[in-house]
Amino acid sequence: MPATDLDHDHEPDPRRRSVADADCAVRPSTMNSALHEEPSGLLELSEAESLRLMSGVPFGRVVFSRDALPAIRPVNHVVDKGSIIIRTHLGAAVLSSVGMVVAYEADSIDPVTRTGWSVIVIGVAKRVIDVDEAARFERELKPWVRRTMDHTIRIVPEMVTGFELTAVPEFPAP
Repeated sequence: MPATDLDHDHEPDPRRRSVADADCAVRPSTMNSALHEEPSGLLELSEAESLRLMSGVPFGRVVFSRDALPAIRPVNHVVDKGSIIIRTHLGAAVLSSVGMVVAYEADSIDPVTRTGWSVIVIGVAKRVIDVDEAARFERELKPWVRRTMDHTIRIVPEMVTGFELTAVPEFPAP
């Protein structure tokens, strides 16, 4: 059987790696806001810059597993002390992900200028059980749908990946 990049006995072929690979995740020890710029205009961001950008938008997408399949839900959020906070209701599919690893993505991309950013946070979803803390998030996170949001979930980042799309000159016509 031929070896693949999934085999653990050898290093992956560096020609097959892309800047979006999960092992390019930005770690908390990163000091620069911009870590690595690709010729394509793709700039890798630090964890601090990624979370700062995420805190500037009101919503994103939580990604979790439901019935062994990926599920994605748009939700509003706040960033609190480096964690992503979302609220949901009893019966929501995302509640089944409490205690599990989830992903959270937020972005702001301008299709006209082809600039913007995207941040992905991966971490364990935990229910906020402190009454005072839950009440504070209830005041900060107003529902966008007509439902009582009676559960608060905190996603504590274990991996943060952020990229900025920067303006690049057009390729010359052939």
